[in-house]
Amino acid sequence: MIKQKSSHSQYELHIKAGKTERHYWFDLLKYRELFFFLAWRDILVRYKQTVIGILWSVIRPVVTMIVFTIIFSNIAKLPSGGVPYPILVYAALLPWQFFSMAFSEASTSLVGSSGMISKVYFPRLIIPSSKIIVCLIDFFISLFILALLMIYYQFIPSINIIFLPFFLLMAIVTSLGSGLLIAALNVKYRDFQYIIPFIIQFGLYISPVGFSSAIVPEKFRFLYSINPMVGVIDGFRWSILGSESNFYLPGFILSIILICLIIFLGIWYFRKTEKTFADVI
Repeated sequence: MIKQKSSHSQYELHIKAGKTERHYWFDLLKYRELFFFLAWRDILVRYKQTVIGILWSVIRPVVTMIVFTIIFSNIAKLPSGGVPYPILVYAALLPWQFFSMAFSEASTSLVGSSGMISKVYFPRLIIPSSKIIVCLIDFFISLFILALLMIYYQFIPSINIIFLPFFLLMAIVTSLGSGLLIAALNVKYRDFQYIIPFIIQFGLYISPVGFSSAIVPEKFRFLYSINPMVGVIDGFRWSILGSESNFYLPGFILSIILICLIIFLGIWYFRKTEKTFADVI
């Protein structure tokens, strides 16, 4: 809305959202074309002027899988529960790679779109949310590589694979909730852009990516599940590999509770601070 400030042809620009919370969520639907445009733009930009293009989505998880297999299987001699170790690792890399990429992209998305935020109104929630689409494409490419691995090792997936979309949804909600929270904090406190890589690196070490969480002593498994990605990763392994030892019900319930808390806190703080983004950024 443009409001006249004085009689000397001076104008003051007011960027205003809907008057009520209900109007805001209707605005999300109204601006859905912007959401898809931003997602499509990010898809094109991600692989622009790259030599091997979309193969980067394959190289990163494959190289990580090889390194983890050598370290945890060949050197540390950790058990795999009768599952080929590369498949054990890759099944965990699927949700972890998605989370790390989506969290990182969403967390820095507002600062990267400062020019657009300071000039025009639209629901700011669209910016970090659109980053999830790009990461989903990489996820499905990586999922295809897992299918090739299973064919190579002649491994038949479990019937539990029908629950895979539910665990993918858990990964999406975790990524979005934490991404919204850090994105809003990053607008005001730019130090968070340096904390994000540390969170991702530290999270990789404390998550059961290179090993099965079944090796964690029973008395510590509930405490270990305070990391919400433990439940997501264990769920992926359970749905793909069918290993019951990977599914710890109390820890899984705790992960669901924490993920709900994360998405609620992320949306609440994002909405609370959203009206100041244009001024601060």
